[in-house]
Amino acid sequence: MPRMSGIDRSHRADPLDLDGHLLALLVAVAEEGSVTRAAERLQVTQSAVSHGLTRLRRITCDELFVKSGRGIAPTPLAGELAGRARRLLEDLGAFGRSGGFDPARFVQTLTIAANDLQRDLLLPPLLRRLRAAAPGVTLRTVPSDAPQPALLRDEGCHLVITPRPPQGSDIVQKRLFDDRYVVFFDAACGRAPGTRQAWLAAEHVSVQYASRRGLHFDEWLLAEGVQRSVVATVPGMAALAALVRGGPWLATAPSLLAQASLRGLGVAELPFAAPPLRMYGVWHARHHDDPAMRWLRDQLDAVVGEVLAGAAAGARPSAGRPPTAPRGRRPRTGSA
Repeated sequence: MPRMSGIDRSHRADPLDLDGHLLALLVAVAEEGSVTRAAERLQVTQSAVSHGLTRLRRITCDELFVKSGRGIAPTPLAGELAGRARRLLEDLGAFGRSGGFDPARFVQTLTIAANDLQRDLLLPPLLRRLRAAAPGVTLRTVPSDAPQPALLRDEGCHLVITPRPPQGSDIVQKRLFDDRYVVFFDAACGRAPGTRQAWLAAEHVSVQYASRRGLHFDEWLLAEGVQRSVVATVPGMAALAALVRGGPWLATAPSLLAQASLRGLGVAELPFAAPPLRMYGVWHARHHDDPAMRWLRDQLDAVVGEVLAGAAAGARPSAGRPPTAPRGRRPRTGSA
């Protein structure tokens, strides 16, 4: 185990000196990779974080964090302890809420995994709702990519919003809504394709995530044996707009992006039938009956309702038929 200079194992501090504040500090530094950012997140001074790390080093006899580029990285032991600390903090939170949950007194960092469609569309209004009712809440967002069960089991993630729910007997999912694919384009540079043939003849930009997985739509096209001319790919939905604006290219993407990162572009119906994009909320079974986590999921449900209502009353396409509003789904819960 790494040894911090100046720490004598024979004078190891009493593990009973640990408390919830030290556990939260360890998790914050591990997740932020920076003493400065951890201090901002915890709303304490940098010296307080440094002092807390010194206490933790004396308890663990481990260096805990080492320099890595411009930040710091956890040692193997610190990474393991941070995961255990997250679970302990969840248990402490549940213990404190055993007499009833009061959002106004709720103090916790809530971690939600989402890719940029869900992040840009749902998380800004969700943060406003959370902070209005629970000023002590901090929202932490991490990429979901193609989420695996370990994201919920081991990494302190409270909720995943994804079209690809991971499978597992301890994983619970609920369908949030269905969206549909439409065509986005720059109306100053071209027209929307009115037929399948025109769509196929056009040049396109699309999404390929870091995991080298494309959109559900692209996977469906591949399965159907349909080939189109893709002139560029980007690692997320948010980057599509910069390529579409000022060019003749098309982007086929979920209609709800007209309210988020693709706002202001021309929108038209896809000139052929395609399967919907289904979005799910996913969580671990240990969080299913936690009052705070139920409250979090209720807030997300409310935000989804607001977003769908906005889509139903919102922008009309620049060409073609008006896209119909995405279909909401009655929430349903069950183990995956």
